[in-house]
Amino acid sequence: MGDIRTKEAPSLALERERELLAFNEASGIGVDDLELLDLAFTHRSYANETGDRTRNNERLEFLGDSILGLAVADLLLELYPDKEEGELSKIKSIVVSEDSLALAAKKLNVAQHLLLGKGEEQTGGRRKKALLADCTEALFGACYMHNGFPAAKAFVNRTLGERITAVVEDDYHRDYKTTLQEYMQKKWRIVPTYTLVSKTGPDHNFTFYVEVDVNGQIFGPAHGRSKKAAEQAVAKIAYQSLVNPQSS
Repeated sequence: MGDIRTKEAPSLALERERELLAFNEASGIGVDDLELLDLAFTHRSYANETGDRTRNNERLEFLGDSILGLAVADLLLELYPDKEEGELSKIKSIVVSEDSLALAAKKLNVAQHLLLGKGEEQTGGRRKKALLADCTEALFGACYMHNGFPAAKAFVNRTLGERITAVVEDDYHRDYKTTLQEYMQKKWRIVPTYTLVSKTGPDHNFTFYVEVDVNGQIFGPAHGRSKKAAEQAVAKIAYQSLVNPQSS
């Protein structure tokens, strides 16, 4: 396995070392090579401003994109042995999408550790989905470089395993709970409130009924085999009613 770095990195400041060590422990990425980890967080804009255009995370991102695709494919084959290729491809395309990776970046608190140029910082780079997604892929690449594929696959599973489950439970559609929350935060700066209305059936086979309050407007109830599935179902109803009321 070759070294993806193009030249020797400058020594890290003590404060940066502590920050990266804390990320390493909290995320479970297992990359003890702090210079490699620092490289994964280095955006091109920062590299350009510091005079070393080649020392950025783009090569790691390129590698991580492939590692991510292989890891998710491998996980799906293990988790869903009865699903056909078409179904697996649909699930995979959602799990590795920019939206999914941006959510993973939030989970990992990637934005806090990014190294950005002043211009990118001033234009809200830490909130840009594409930038966060790219950095997350770079972290997958760094994990692979340092630990090999089994460890990288485990890190992908740790980071995106819940997303895989959510996508499958939602019948491979988008994560409507997240979509609705983002819509409401942008429009009203508030979040939806979900209420479990009732549950029916025997203990081993409950059906859950959930309503959602969207800025005072109640949608539902919608039902599902789990509370999470019912919340996804009612979030979908609410979001589609708000964004495209003629189709609901």
